[in-house]
Parts: sequence; structure tokens; C-alpha cells
Amino acid sequence: MAIAQNIIIDQDSDYLQQFTAKTDAGVVVDLTGATITAQVRKTFGASSATSFTPAKVAPHTAGIFTLALTDGQTALLERGRHVYDVVIADSGGDKTRVQSGVATVSPSVTR
Repeated sequence: MAIAQNIIIDQDSDYLQQFTAKTDAGVVVDLTGATITAQVRKTFGASSATSFTPAKVAPHTAGIFTLALTDGQTALLERGRHVYDVVIADSGGDKTRVQSGVATVSPSVTR
């Protein structure tokens, strides 16, 4: 089961946030050789998604990674509640969802 963590994304702004991948027991996940994918969707069943740009932070054994969206990507997100998750594939190809939650898109006034 993934760690639940809600996030806030400001519409029309660059988004960059740092996280630490952990197991349900709170053990840090070693990201050496791992691939990270993450998406945000309006609903779980939505066919369209926006992919985050993930990056591992050295040392990879610390489990730290970032998720980023450009201002152009956030501008296209509808304001309100969305869902997101983060999946890590280890070097052997085994996938684990390590994080999920609600992504609230805060509307922009300045355009």
C-alpha cells in the first residue's frame, strides 16, 4: 500500500516538490537503478493524464526524489481536486506504488 500524501499545485506556476520514498513500515526505499513514474488525473477513471517529470536526488540510497510540472502543464489542469500517484520500478522491473493522494489545483488569477 502506498503512503498517502496530499499535494497542492498552483495553476499557471511551475511545480517542484521533494519527497522521500518509504515503505508502509517507514523504511526508506533505495532508488539506485530504479525508474520513477508519476501522473495526475482528474479522476481515477479519467483517460487523460499529466505526467510529472521525476528526478532522483543523490545519494539514491536516501530515497529522495522530486516531482515537477511546468507552468504550461499546470495551466492546463482544471482547478479543484485531482488524484495522483508515484510508481517506482526497481532494476528488476518490479513495480511498487510508493505514494498517492489528492492533488488540489489552486486556480490562478494572474494570467
